[in-house]
Amino acid sequence: MSKPFLHTHPYPPFLFKGVEKLIVGTLPPPRFTTGLLKEGDVDFCYGSRDGQLWPILDRIFHLDLLFETTEAAVQQRKEFLREQKIGVCDIVASAEREKVDASDLGMQNVQLRDLLGYLKEYTTVNTLLFTGGNSKNGPEYFFRRLLKTNNLRLQVVDSSVPRIHQFVHPSTQVNIQTVSLTAPSGTANRAVGSLPLYKELKRKNPSFNTLDFRVLQYAKFF
Repeated sequence: MSKPFLHTHPYPPFLFKGVEKLIVGTLPPPRFTTGLLKEGDVDFCYGSRDGQLWPILDRIFHLDLLFETTEAAVQQRKEFLREQKIGVCDIVASAEREKVDASDLGMQNVQLRDLLGYLKEYTTVNTLLFTGGNSKNGPEYFFRRLLKTNNLRLQVVDSSVPRIHQFVHPSTQVNIQTVSLTAPSGTANRAVGSLPLYKELKRKNPSFNTLDFRVLQYAKFF
């Protein structure tokens, strides 16, 4: 029997003094761990050429981003995040995989980052932006698990999509809001298509698509 692939997160959390919001996902595709990037990938958080987070932010903020495997593309993204006081702290440190793919469900023996510890250090953070909901092995799912081990839980603020919760950090007493955004990946397109709001917007404008929907949703929180 072959040994499972150890999928480790290739990037440390992107945190800095004054950061106010954190993007929280799971792991980038395995090729970012092995370093075998594809043409058009950016060697940074959410840099997969197949991912939609940076195309969404590019449209919201009119960034004119480069989508290429260059240091210039990386620096563009870092400068934008610092200007907007947005950090990145994915919740998964590592996981094992029998099948080497980017599926969240395929992750086993998952090791989580100490996100509560980072929030204790960076007390200016007031919002966590989950790149997905509470489905198994999603970022909200793991964060709930992390809270449970610390005898904490999320309180509902708004149960409509995107779901909003809040909790009080036990050490700092800071009230932190969490927003479970529709995942910026193609695998979530079917779920988007089933949303009543998406159907209504699509009816009014037949050219409206799932990326347009995410741009509208993300703009409210970024």
